Amino acid sequence: MLESTVAAIRPLDETAMAAARELQGRLTKPPGSLGALEPLSVRLAGLAGSCPPPLPGPAAVAIFAGDHGVHAQGVSPWPQEVTAQMIGNFLAGGAVVNAFARQAGASVTVVDVGVATPLAPADPAAGGGDLTGPPAGPAALSADLVATPADPAGPRLVAANVRAGTRDLTVTAALTRDEARAAVETGIRIAGELVDAGAGILLTGDMGIGNTTPAAALVAAFTGVDAAAATGRGTGVDDGTYARKVGVVRAALDRHAPDPADPLGVLAAVGGLEHAALAGLILGAAARRVPVLLDGVIAVSAALAAAAFAPDAVGAMVAGHRSAEPGATVALRHLGLDPLIDLGLRLGEGTGALLALPVVTGAVRVLHEVATFDAAGVAEK
Repeated sequence: MLESTVAAIRPLDETAMAAARELQGRLTKPPGSLGALEPLSVRLAGLAGSCPPPLPGPAAVAIFAGDHGVHAQGVSPWPQEVTAQMIGNFLAGGAVVNAFARQAGASVTVVDVGVATPLAPADPAAGGGDLTGPPAGPAALSADLVATPADPAGPRLVAANVRAGTRDLTVTAALTRDEARAAVETGIRIAGELVDAGAGILLTGDMGIGNTTPAAALVAAFTGVDAAAATGRGTGVDDGTYARKVGVVRAALDRHAPDPADPLGVLAAVGGLEHAALAGLILGAAARRVPVLLDGVIAVSAALAAAAFAPDAVGAMVAGHRSAEPGATVALRHLGLDPLIDLGLRLGEGTGALLALPVVTGAVRVLHEVATFDAAGVAEK
């Protein structure tokens, strides 16, 4: 599945982009006056292969959840059990991502791709779908396990646990190559099922206590920056914990010497199951020519892996916001992506992507609805 998905990813359509640039030049506004929205609309036209491109909706947030063996190194003050507890909160509709998703009219799908704590079945009466089922591995996913966009039943849970958390990346590889592949292919499958269910734009979400540590390792591995430049304070760790976290990232990179030309190997060595699955979601969206709106540092670290698998996948990526985590800015610069908003966010879950969604929709709506100078009878300069 991974190889066929990568093979399906193609460059943006130059003819559609030229048409979008030409149309932007005829709309009743000074050229360039909409700033970053104009090249964004052009790129989305190239992704869709049409001008104007379809409005980006309905929107579907996919939150991939996993735990991390490196938590044992004291890189987070939060207990690992919070990952599973927050999944319960997502399914009950009580998290920030749920509030923002309701505001945006987006569906929420939670995917257990590597949670260490056994999950209780969701309570449909509390707003979640009882869709956990037996963890049969990523190949067992089917369309009836995925929420459709704007599903009135509320957030849904997909059981696709590859393993109960990663290994400690300071001691050994976090994953085997087969486990990393299984997680990537889970993300690809989720992308396909959400698009088949009607989603016109996918939004990345994540949950995993300690997951900014492997994210920093991925950013450093793919971009070549020093561990300190890629590592942030995550949930707000103190100076001592931050110094320990930088040391952990540096030690992992020294131990494994991951090769950025081998993205599956990098994900296996220092990544997380949610990072690998997010890389798959991005690849799956790119193969289906559907935009994927990136959230924070976890998402953009996964986007580096997706771009290493298929450089043309960057054409499907839209950077929702600039995370306060320094590794996010490093990764976005490497990808050549400019974030749409910068609010100092560092929550994850998909929150920043959801806040940026109206900006993406507005960029496309301009091409659909704004009159040209000729049509409006407005004189050009």
